[in-house]
Amino acid sequence: MANRIVIDPITRIEGHLRIEAEIKDGKISEAYSAGTMVRMLEEILRGRDPRDAWAFVGRVCGVCTTVHSLASVRAVEDALDIVIPPNAEHVRNIMFATQYMHDHVVHFYHLHALDWVDIVSALKADPKKTSEIAQSISNWPKSSPGYFSDLQKRLTKFVESGQLGIFANGYWGHPAYKLPPEVNLIGVAHYLEALEWQKEIVKVHTVFGGKNPHPNYLVGGMACSIGIDDASAINAERLQLVHRLLKQAKEFVEQVYIPDLIAIASFYKDWGAIGGGLGNYLVYGDLSPNGYRDPSTYKFPAGAILNKKVGEVMDVDLREDNEIQEFISHSWYEYAGGDDAGLHPWKGETKVKYTGPKPPYDFLDVNDKYSFLKTPRWKGNAMEVGPLARVLVGYGRGREEYKEVVDSTLSALDVPIEALFSTLGRTAARGLEAKLVAHWALEFYDMLIANIKNGDTRMANMERFKPDTWPKEAKGVGHTEAPRGALAHWVVIQNEKIANYQLVVPSTWNASPRDKNGVSSAYESALKNTPIADDHKPVEILRTVHSFDPCLACAVHLYDEEGKHISQVKVL
Repeated sequence: MANRIVIDPITRIEGHLRIEAEIKDGKISEAYSAGTMVRMLEEILRGRDPRDAWAFVGRVCGVCTTVHSLASVRAVEDALDIVIPPNAEHVRNIMFATQYMHDHVVHFYHLHALDWVDIVSALKADPKKTSEIAQSISNWPKSSPGYFSDLQKRLTKFVESGQLGIFANGYWGHPAYKLPPEVNLIGVAHYLEALEWQKEIVKVHTVFGGKNPHPNYLVGGMACSIGIDDASAINAERLQLVHRLLKQAKEFVEQVYIPDLIAIASFYKDWGAIGGGLGNYLVYGDLSPNGYRDPSTYKFPAGAILNKKVGEVMDVDLREDNEIQEFISHSWYEYAGGDDAGLHPWKGETKVKYTGPKPPYDFLDVNDKYSFLKTPRWKGNAMEVGPLARVLVGYGRGREEYKEVVDSTLSALDVPIEALFSTLGRTAARGLEAKLVAHWALEFYDMLIANIKNGDTRMANMERFKPDTWPKEAKGVGHTEAPRGALAHWVVIQNEKIANYQLVVPSTWNASPRDKNGVSSAYESALKNTPIADDHKPVEILRTVHSFDPCLACAVHLYDEEGKHISQVKVL
């Protein structure tokens, strides 16, 4: 008989996620993913000015802080046929790349590393040996025996005081942890260094967008001006600051993140055969030097892969009714056409109908509706989105940059390409694309500077900004590749107002419940057959779920009609 366990909420993510897993003979036989928040941004936007939508959707989440605003302005620009100036494209790309490096580093160290790094084990490390290992894998200057000795003393004081602070809740000493104490100490050191680094890189957003999180965007371009000698504009000094921050980010990614990734992965090669899941991958594409409207030059090429056939990448069309559809057979929503209908986002409906159990309850009824996430499908297929999908599509499209980083990493770890289809591959892919993006960010910066030197300082195209230039009805789609995966916003505009607005976000693709045919989405599929050493300390579940970098914050908390919070929290 299978033993069902519950993790609710899954921590070290943004938002509320519940995982129920049935364990039989030491492995997960079935898994169920439930979003315990309900997203109603679509209804909030109905009837509003489409030029304001970016400001609302940008506040869906404070982690992927720019991507919803970017998708939103693109959707409106698509609907109204607005072409933005080259400088605005370059600035958006620089902000995009900055978000990627920031998000991937924060994910690896602060959201995912503790699934692999045993904090308490670091107390046993020899600082001299730690220094030797650190210097053998990187030229990073902070690697002396004294540096690691001082850090170890600080950590010891935390432990002896009984106050581990941010490291308090963990499965320390769990048999699934395999790193030697010295590598654990390196991981702790860089965890803390990454906290300092991440507050610097976001200054790029404050230069171009005024603040972080939630920097400013503008339908038609960017809400900033270029003036090399103007103290109130993006001047030479501010541009130099951006350049310095991008170079520092590249250095941190290449000398800290990537070496740590390879070092840690070398002790967990068995995870190259765990957590693969669907084998279907979807990418919308983004990041073009020629502008968003030229997908042929996307740094992240678009495409879809089915059944792990990397050499057979298919094209994706976000406008076709039969390609992207959302289903609600196991979701707490209702459609006018019935629960088995699949709706393209331009025709999407967002009407909550909660039919689940009243808290407190032990388990969800997974044969019925059990999540506030809808279930997206591409041509009827469950798809995984995110860094692994992007790396595989780039590799499958024959892009040399992808082939270089993928092949060199597989060689360094001495693992076959099949190891990519796994929890380990998913985690590694995030680091590999961070390395690529670090280079691309500087390329886009050079393009911006070259264009300014040529005398072009335009940052916005306002010709169609006024509603009296709009058609009575228009619809558009804006897409991007959020750090967590394919993201798109669909908008329908009627009589100058939003008539319908739908977001299909990365964690909706990955974390959604089964479809009407009983087919699992990415999380549920990836968790199956995962070995579990201890039912009461299921760190293995955290490893696979965290490898997707879940973000459920494209939602609001659920309350009853009396304003009482009714989501259940059951922590193991």
